[in-house]
Amino acid sequence: QVQLVESGGGLVQAGGSLRLSCAASGTFFSINDMGWYRQAPGKQRELVAGITSSGSTIYADSVKGRFTISRDDAKNTVYLQMNSLKPEDTAVYYCNVQIPHELGYWENDYWGQGTQVTVSS
Repeated sequence: QVQLVESGGGLVQAGGSLRLSCAASGTFFSINDMGWYRQAPGKQRELVAGITSSGSTIYADSVKGRFTISRDDAKNTVYLQMNSLKPEDTAVYYCNVQIPHELGYWENDYWGQGTQVTVSS
Protein backbone atom coordinates (compact mmCIF):
# COMPACT_ATOMS: atom_id res chain seq x y z
CA GLN A 1 0.00 0.00 0.00
CA VAL A 2 0.94 3.60 -0.61
CA GLN A 3 -0.02 6.33 1.80
CA LEU A 4 -0.41 9.98 0.89
CA VAL A 5 -0.26 12.62 3.60
CA GLU A 6 -1.65 16.01 2.67
CA SER A 7 -1.16 19.24 4.52
CA GLY A 8 -1.39 22.99 4.07
CA GLY A 9 -5.10 23.57 3.81
CA GLY A 10 -6.89 26.16 5.85
CA LEU A 11 -8.96 29.30 5.91
CA VAL A 12 -7.73 32.41 4.13
CA GLN A 13 -9.18 35.65 2.88
CA ALA A 14 -9.59 36.38 -0.79
CA GLY A 15 -6.28 37.39 -2.29
CA GLY A 16 -4.30 35.29 0.14
CA SER A 17 -2.04 32.33 -0.46
CA LEU A 18 -1.70 28.74 0.63
CA ARG A 19 0.76 26.00 -0.16
CA LEU A 20 -0.45 22.42 -0.22
CA SER A 21 1.90 19.49 0.22
CA CYS A 22 1.41 15.80 -0.43
CA ALA A 23 4.04 13.28 0.59
CA ALA A 24 3.93 9.67 -0.57
CA SER A 25 5.26 6.81 1.50
CA GLY A 26 5.29 3.07 1.13
CA THR A 27 6.95 0.53 -1.09
CA PHE A 28 7.58 1.76 -4.60
CA PHE A 29 10.50 2.56 -6.83
CA SER A 30 9.23 5.55 -8.72
CA ILE A 31 6.30 7.87 -9.28
CA ASN A 32 4.90 8.83 -12.64
CA ASP A 33 2.34 11.61 -12.87
CA MET A 34 1.16 13.57 -9.86
CA GLY A 35 -1.64 16.03 -9.56
CA TRP A 36 -4.12 17.94 -7.52
CA TYR A 37 -7.87 17.70 -7.84
CA ARG A 38 -10.59 19.56 -6.03
CA GLN A 39 -14.25 19.11 -5.35
CA ALA A 40 -16.52 21.94 -4.29
CA PRO A 41 -19.99 21.42 -2.82
CA GLY A 42 -22.45 20.50 -5.53
CA LYS A 43 -19.78 20.15 -8.19
CA GLN A 44 -17.85 17.33 -9.77
CA ARG A 45 -14.25 16.69 -8.88
CA GLU A 46 -11.97 18.44 -11.32
CA LEU A 47 -8.30 18.42 -12.17
CA VAL A 48 -6.61 21.53 -10.85
CA ALA A 49 -3.03 20.86 -11.89
CA GLY A 50 -0.89 17.96 -12.98
CA ILE A 51 2.80 17.34 -13.44
CA THR A 52 4.57 14.51 -15.21
CA SER A 53 7.81 12.83 -14.23
CA SER A 54 9.57 14.97 -16.83
CA GLY A 55 8.22 18.19 -15.38
CA SER A 56 5.49 18.99 -17.89
CA THR A 57 2.54 20.72 -16.27
CA ILE A 58 -1.10 21.30 -17.00
CA TYR A 59 -3.55 23.61 -15.27
CA ALA A 60 -7.24 24.17 -15.24
CA ASP A 61 -8.12 27.40 -17.00
CA SER A 62 -9.60 28.77 -13.81
CA VAL A 63 -6.27 28.65 -11.96
CA LYS A 64 -3.76 29.50 -14.68
CA GLY A 65 -1.47 32.29 -13.60
CA ARG A 66 -2.40 31.86 -9.95
CA PHE A 67 -1.46 28.29 -9.03
CA THR A 68 1.85 26.51 -9.51
CA ILE A 69 2.42 22.78 -9.19
CA SER A 70 5.85 21.36 -8.47
CA ARG A 71 7.42 18.12 -7.30
CA ASP A 72 10.40 17.01 -5.29
CA ASP A 73 11.21 13.45 -6.28
CA ALA A 74 13.84 13.10 -3.55
CA LYS A 75 11.05 13.62 -1.02
CA ASN A 76 8.29 11.91 -3.01
CA THR A 77 6.28 15.08 -2.59
CA VAL A 78 4.09 17.22 -4.80
CA TYR A 79 3.19 20.81 -3.98
CA LEU A 80 0.54 23.25 -5.04
CA GLN A 81 1.29 26.91 -4.49
CA MET A 82 -1.95 28.84 -4.57
CA ASN A 83 -1.83 32.61 -4.88
CA SER A 84 -4.50 35.25 -5.37
CA LEU A 85 -7.09 32.90 -3.95
CA LYS A 86 -10.73 33.49 -4.76
CA PRO A 87 -13.88 32.34 -2.97
CA GLU A 88 -14.58 30.01 -5.89
CA ASP A 89 -11.38 28.15 -5.04
CA THR A 90 -13.07 26.87 -1.91
CA ALA A 91 -13.08 23.08 -2.09
CA VAL A 92 -11.58 19.92 -0.74
CA TYR A 93 -8.28 19.37 -2.49
CA TYR A 94 -7.08 15.86 -3.19
CA CYS A 95 -3.61 14.69 -4.09
CA ASN A 96 -3.30 12.02 -6.77
CA VAL A 97 -0.19 9.96 -7.42
CA GLN A 98 0.36 7.42 -10.17
CA ILE A 99 2.80 4.63 -9.41
CA PRO A 100 3.88 1.92 -11.86
CA HIS A 101 2.44 -1.50 -11.22
CA GLU A 102 4.85 -4.23 -10.16
CA LEU A 103 4.53 -5.85 -13.59
CA GLY A 104 5.37 -2.57 -15.26
CA TYR A 105 2.47 -2.63 -17.70
CA TRP A 106 0.14 -0.14 -16.07
CA GLU A 107 -0.16 2.35 -13.23
CA ASN A 108 -1.98 2.37 -9.94
CA ASP A 109 -3.66 5.53 -8.69
CA TYR A 110 -3.47 6.61 -5.08
CA TRP A 111 -5.44 9.37 -3.44
CA GLY A 112 -4.95 11.47 -0.37
CA GLN A 113 -7.63 11.98 2.24
CA GLY A 114 -8.22 15.53 1.08
CA THR A 115 -7.53 18.86 2.70
CA GLN A 116 -10.05 21.65 3.05
CA VAL A 117 -9.32 25.02 1.50
CA THR A 118 -11.74 27.78 2.37
CA VAL A 119 -11.45 31.26 0.91
CA SER A 120 -13.58 33.97 2.47
CA SER A 121 -14.71 37.09 0.65
